[in-house]
Amino acid sequence: MTRPTILPEIETTEREDLTPLFHVVLLDDDDHTYDYVVEMLCSLFVLPAEVAFRHAVEVDTTGRTVVITCERAQAEFGRDQIHAYGADPRMPRSKGSMRATIEPARR
Repeated sequence: MTRPTILPEIETTEREDLTPLFHVVLLDDDDHTYDYVVEMLCSLFVLPAEVAFRHAVEVDTTGRTVVITCERAQAEFGRDQIHAYGADPRMPRSKGSMRATIEPARR
């Protein structure tokens, strides 16, 4: 019996379907300005300023925003980069970075 040939494109797609994805979720606080959020997202995730601003508005109005969806290792790295970004120099009461978490993305 001959075995069916699997095309590389199909094999890659099936493998990608099996890879769990995670959201990097930025959480709101009152110790960082919109400018800080935009600057941070542009710097860390190479987002255009307009997209970063939309995230700043969303995190401010809803309490959270999904910054990026990716595999677990990249999501953990992104979360850790947010945690390491530092305080907002525009706000004297800002003592550290914003908070972020990762959560499974639902398909």
